[in-house]
Amino acid sequence: MIGFIGGEFGGVRRRPRPISCNLSSAQRVKEAESAVPKVGAPMPEGRRPDWFHVPAPGGDKTRFSELTDSLRDLNLHTVCEEAKCPNIGECWNGGTATIMLLGDTCTRGCKFCAINTASTPPPADESEPFNTAAAIAKWGINYVVLTSVDRDDMPDGGAGHFAQTVKYIKALDSSILVECLVSDFQGRHSSVQALAESGLDVYAHNLETVERLQRHVRDRRAGYRQSLDVLRAAKGFRKGLFTKTSLMLGLGETDDEIRQTLRDLRSVDVDVVTFGQYLRPTSKHLSIVEYVTPEKFEMWKEESEKMGFRYVASGPLVRSSYKAGEYFMENMIKEQNKELVEG
Repeated sequence: MIGFIGGEFGGVRRRPRPISCNLSSAQRVKEAESAVPKVGAPMPEGRRPDWFHVPAPGGDKTRFSELTDSLRDLNLHTVCEEAKCPNIGECWNGGTATIMLLGDTCTRGCKFCAINTASTPPPADESEPFNTAAAIAKWGINYVVLTSVDRDDMPDGGAGHFAQTVKYIKALDSSILVECLVSDFQGRHSSVQALAESGLDVYAHNLETVERLQRHVRDRRAGYRQSLDVLRAAKGFRKGLFTKTSLMLGLGETDDEIRQTLRDLRSVDVDVVTFGQYLRPTSKHLSIVEYVTPEKFEMWKEESEKMGFRYVASGPLVRSSYKAGEYFMENMIKEQNKELVEG
């Protein structure tokens, strides 16, 4: 599945293998660079840090309660609920939600994701694009994120299904900003083009992790260079299109590797990047190598902004779609759209 960062909560962890204090600087760098996440490996010792605690999302007469009630009638399925995202209250109260398309069965088996997998999922629902758009238009939100499982079984990877959904949304309510968080479509530029030219506002595809860790984290059909090429291609197919990606931290990556990844993203003109802590969904998935501190996340936010990213969200609980419709980003998109129309 695209963009889910696990979710195991609480519990006492086994002590990780210690790194010797007698190692030289060069040896420590080599040791750090050799760190890879593994299924069944020791987890960081102790309980989860207290910065993962968030207040309950409810409350009377909040936008969260209104949207929760309306979901029952509109037959919409949100990643926010399916993944039990800790930010659901904050995002929904701000008018942002993430909708799943194309079913709940993925054709890939990434080692960080707990979604169901199969080589031949059920066929896509042909009525879903219109029904989803009609429901979203009634829902009264400002910004919607459309995402899905990977669908390598479909000739275009599901790009046409996404594109049709976007077109229906914009036809019903052109003021709704639409972000699509999609797969790499196996690198097919025709699929990337179909979605990029559909009228969406943000084309999102997650790189997930640094280059060295790709084969340890993602399905073998995914790839660092392929993902970069998809983001580059999307940008080239439509003037003014924003591109976005997300990185999970805590998988054994080094600071130098993150910096190189950020340089690679800027080389293909990615506008938006988010950083979040990887959280293991079950014991059958990759173990966490380390818990990254809020201070470190703030450091990456500052460094990314200095490198020229137009918007950065960074924190332990940040997820791919976290506060996607935040005021600043909404205004950034609307201002650019206005400039394109006037130009």
